[in-house]
Amino acid sequence: MKRQIAIAVFASFAVLPRAEAAEPAACQAPSFSDVGWTDISATTATSAMILEALGYQPDVQILSVAVTYESLKKGDTDIFLGNWMPLQEPIQKPLVDAGEIEVVRANLDGALIGFAVPKASYDAGLKTYADIAKFKDKLGSKIYGIEAGSSANATILKTIEENGFELGDFELVESSEQGMLAQVQRAIGAGEDIVFFGWRPHPMNVRYELEYLTDGKDMFGPKDGASTVMTNTRKGLSTECPNLGKFLSNLAFTVEAEDLMMSYILDEGMEPRAAAERWLKDNPTALDAWLDGVTTFAGEPGLAAAKSSLGL
Repeated sequence: MKRQIAIAVFASFAVLPRAEAAEPAACQAPSFSDVGWTDISATTATSAMILEALGYQPDVQILSVAVTYESLKKGDTDIFLGNWMPLQEPIQKPLVDAGEIEVVRANLDGALIGFAVPKASYDAGLKTYADIAKFKDKLGSKIYGIEAGSSANATILKTIEENGFELGDFELVESSEQGMLAQVQRAIGAGEDIVFFGWRPHPMNVRYELEYLTDGKDMFGPKDGASTVMTNTRKGLSTECPNLGKFLSNLAFTVEAEDLMMSYILDEGMEPRAAAERWLKDNPTALDAWLDGVTTFAGEPGLAAAKSSLGL
């Protein structure tokens, strides 16, 4: 009898469903491009941390925008969370139309890009794109941008080359985001005028009294730079790695969330990963939507596993 019971118990365990990996082994180490912008560093760090909690081994690479898209095209990079549209449309759209990369979804709505100035400059009459040339001497014939090779700088350079808004005599000063903002801070502290490439979300909008120029004739897109940030992947990623694809299809941020994480990084000196961890601990319910229908890499329920791993 005991032997029969043991056999029956063993048989019952044998028919219990086992958790199986939701994806092939090749999907376990997805590669992200981080182009060095604080917002993208924050969202990429958040995503990587969650995937680690699900048993993935994400690899984050620091790449320029141009290299990012070439790498996505070649399949060397899997995921890019920083496709600002319509600013990056000239580089993104041909690749999408050719089926060489894919758009998963918008991960941020309500963004804004364009020329920004200190409020004092705005109050002094520097209010539109056409006003920039009138302030040529006070601006030292300079416009401050971000890193070389970025879509924003390409747009500005094209405008200068074509003498748009009579900017033909202006020079674009290319720098890192941090370098550009250091120049903005210096100018504001000295009571000087400056025109630079600004955007939301970003703590610069809280840290400084800024205004965005209007009447830009769609230079940075319709509605004076109203923007959406998209998630791009290499061709076939979501099909080959459906669980990862499901996570990416759920993933969306808010301007307020990104403002906070970016402030932690830029104003408090936190590393992107630490900023992401702090935000997640304060906003654990964000995982409910992000992990809806998502499992761990091993195939277990994802939400409970992620909250346990992250201590939420």
